[in-house]
Parts: sequence; structure tokens; C-alpha cells
Amino acid sequence: MKVKVVTHILEANDRIAAENRKLFKESGVYVINLMSAPGAGKTSLIEKTIRELSGDLKIGVIEGDIAGFDDARRISNLNVPVVQINTGGACHLDANMISEVLGDLPLKELDLLIIENVGNLVCPAEFKVGENIKVMLLSIAEGDDKPLKYPLMFEESSALILNKIDLLPHTNASIEKIRKNSLSLNRKLKIFEVSCRTGEGIGKWVKWLQSLIK
Repeated sequence: MKVKVVTHILEANDRIAAENRKLFKESGVYVINLMSAPGAGKTSLIEKTIRELSGDLKIGVIEGDIAGFDDARRISNLNVPVVQINTGGACHLDANMISEVLGDLPLKELDLLIIENVGNLVCPAEFKVGENIKVMLLSIAEGDDKPLKYPLMFEESSALILNKIDLLPHTNASIEKIRKNSLSLNRKLKIFEVSCRTGEGIGKWVKWLQSLIK
């Protein structure tokens, strides 16, 4: 019975996600579902991305958290439209949550919508929200064992961003191990090494992103 219930939930979610995707397509907006563990640097990456693309693309953001508004406040300081979703305990955003806030965004004026999912390495990968692509953010400080521990995140993502590479000398993490294991799960995965603190590698990530939208 549990399998049937889970299947029903995912099927219902997929139907709403398809409706969201149709609306995004009609509005001409490209959508990224950004996923990571808590503290990996999703909001910092969004801030860097917005600054790099300022004047080139019109960007909107949906912030997902269990509680709090700090991330939305940070993004609003960059003068882009942002909506905060507080799940109240749910460990991920789903298509219905996204659908309910789309009326609060000027979709037809946007080129890019970034959805910052709740910090979690499990559930967000299972739920489509209508996105064009999923992007996985992994902090070097989390270690190099995550691809094989949480394979679905890497299998479902189009890009993997390795953040905080400036901390590499202070960890035992191996970027080569992360690359090898990630690509063993998803050979098409694009991998970017960045530091949101120093700005290293952000340009390559943004250039790739631009190539998808234009």
C-alpha cells in the first residue's frame, strides 16, 4: 500500500509540474531547480549569478525554506522579483507549492527563474516542479562521498557545481573522486568548480547558463 500511495503522490505532482512547465514555456522563461544540502551555498551562488547576468537577463527567484525569510531578503537587495515559500516542515518543494506562487511573479518579463529548493540531498530530486533542468550544488566541505551516498541527486541533475573550492587545502576531499563517481552515475553531467567567496569559476558557470537560454 505504501508503494501505491507514493506512486499516486508522484503522479499527481508530475501532472501539476507539466502545467507549470507549459506556463513557463508560454511565458518564455527558462527555469532552474537548484538543489543542495543545507549550507552548501545556494543563495550565494544565486547572488553571484544575478550580479554576473545583470543587464543581460531578467531574473526572478523562488526561495524555498522550512522557515524564515533571510534568503529572500538577501535576493531582494539585488532588485529582482523574489517570492519566499516556507514549507512548514516539508523537506522539499513540490509542483503545487510552485504553482501557488507563480501569480506573484512577472513571468512574462523574465528570461530566467531560479528556484532554490529546500536544503536536502534526498527528496528534492524526486519531485519535478516544472523546471527545464535540475542543478546540484555540492560544497567541498561536505566531503567526496556524496555522489555514491545520494545517487539520485546526481542522476537527475544536468549540472554539478562544486562550491567552496577555496577550502580544498583545508579538507581531505578529492575533486577527482567526486568527478569520477558523479560521472559514473551521469555521463552527461556538466561539472563546474567555483568559489562563491572569491568568484573563481563563476564566469564559466554563467557562460554555460547563458548558452542554454539564448
